Amino acid sequence: MSELSPGLSAELEHTVTDADTASRWGSGGLPVFSTPALVGLMESAAVAALSGHLSPGQTTVGGHIDVRHLAATPVGMQVRARAELTAVEGRKLVFKVQAWDEVELIGEADHDRFVIDEAKFVAKVAAKNQR
Repeated sequence: MSELSPGLSAELEHTVTDADTASRWGSGGLPVFSTPALVGLMESAAVAALSGHLSPGQTTVGGHIDVRHLAATPVGMQVRARAELTAVEGRKLVFKVQAWDEVELIGEADHDRFVIDEAKFVAKVAAKNQR
C-alpha cells in the first residue's frame, strides 16, 4: 500500500432516477431512493476517496457495511455521499460515510474495505469456474 492514511475523503453526487427506486430494486414498492442504491453510492464514495492512493496492481473490495437509511428521497432530487477513511488496520480500511439529499441527512454507514492484489483476486475467482 502506498499513501493510505486516515483523513482521505471524497464526495459524490447523484440525481435520483426511476432506476434507483425501491420499487425498481424490489426493496419496497415506493418510488423513492432505495437502500440498495444508497449503499452503492456510499461504497462508490469510499472507492473514490482511495483514487490515486493505492499501489499499482492493487484495488479494494467491500467487506462490511452497516448502514442506516434515515429518510426518504423522491425521484429527481440530488443526493450526495461523503466517505472519510478513519482507520487503516493492515489491509482493512475503515470508513465513516454520510449521505444527504437536498433537505436532510438521509443515511449513515460504517464501511470496511480490504486492499487486495487485483490479479490474484481475479485468478482465485476464475478458479471457481474450474470446479
